[in-house]
Amino acid sequence: MTRTGYLGDLLGQLVERRFAPLRGSPGKPVAEMCAALLAGEGEVSTMRLARDILAAYARMDMGARREFFAMLARDYDIIPDAVVQAAQDYGATGDAPALSKLLEAAEPRRQALFRRLNHAPGATTGLVRMRRDLLALLPEMPDLARVDLDFVHLFQSWFNRGFLVLRQVTWESPAQLLEKIIDYEAVHAIGDWEALRARVGPEDRRCFAFFHPAMPDEPLIFVQVALVRGVPGSVQELLASDRPMLDPAEADTAAFYSISNCQAGLKGISFGNSLIKQVVALLRQELPDLRKFVTLSPIPGLGAWLRERAEGGDRAAASVLEAAPPRDEAAQTALRRLAALYLLEVKDKRDRPRDPVARFHLNNGALVHDIHARADLSDRGIAQSCGAMVNYLYDLDQVEANHESFASQGRIAATRSVRQLARAAQE
Repeated sequence: MTRTGYLGDLLGQLVERRFAPLRGSPGKPVAEMCAALLAGEGEVSTMRLARDILAAYARMDMGARREFFAMLARDYDIIPDAVVQAAQDYGATGDAPALSKLLEAAEPRRQALFRRLNHAPGATTGLVRMRRDLLALLPEMPDLARVDLDFVHLFQSWFNRGFLVLRQVTWESPAQLLEKIIDYEAVHAIGDWEALRARVGPEDRRCFAFFHPAMPDEPLIFVQVALVRGVPGSVQELLASDRPMLDPAEADTAAFYSISNCQAGLKGISFGNSLIKQVVALLRQELPDLRKFVTLSPIPGLGAWLRERAEGGDRAAASVLEAAPPRDEAAQTALRRLAALYLLEVKDKRDRPRDPVARFHLNNGALVHDIHARADLSDRGIAQSCGAMVNYLYDLDQVEANHESFASQGRIAATRSVRQLARAAQE
């Protein structure tokens, strides 16, 4: 394959490394190989040992992986006395060599181990999966949280926005990638290939995903977009198989109706903000007549909150739950009011909006635009929010101000109509 330019050559080499087989030679204990990996200097021996360690890890059962992570926590931590001494030396001299020693002492040896493991072909994917396993163990082994801090520190650097590649996913994309879009869809399940085709094939639909050069076959996060006229209030209408197709040139609104993180091992490494902003920029360039950029988002915590209130004697919440999904106008209004109250006023222990999807979009600078009562009539939609969904509006002239206000003061941007709904719920 012909590649032109330095960047093309570099990305090509990373892709080729990704496809090299990950086969290790069983024999030496993993602990011994890890010690040798940190002690070695040669590039060839480093790559071989890293490959063998990752292959050995892949063969482990969960019990062996518990022992592996416990070893990392125990044997590859910082030495507090060394950090204290290095800090004192730097405080006394303030020179660069002393600072270098302090930085070295303050960094857990696990980070150096992970960096060396990443020399092996396919190692980045292997390390992301390793962290996925670690996250599953944290509830029963909370001491492993310090190992997770090292993964997060490194992944935030390795998966920096500057390294990510945005690609549009279409019906002509490789079948292997399309299968992963079906598998990773986390908001509105894709039942079969025809359902997938309805989301990525029509001219008034778009799907975009972020990829990393070291994981070219694995989407990190993807977003599905509907090009429509007006702000949508029902996911059933957006996904209907018999819906009328719209000429993209006639659309005035881009609706982001599904955002799915694909890699459990990258939990907490944020891509969504960058993804939305870059997709907005691409769509504005392609379709300059687009005027609004909104989401049609789930409210995943609403149902649980309503049940808590109902159990505490709140008759309005109990009535909404009994009516779900609401059919008459009065029941729909009651649900919209309580949903507005939940989104604008209900906080978690850290005084943030309790709803995780709300936190994400509000932190990105969106505002709560409107709430719809019969927006998601799937079993999941009824269970998690009685069928309600919310539009978050990305007003490009206000996103930075909204973000700053939310981040510094916790202020939630919302339309007057949504605030009126929340006030009515409190009367």
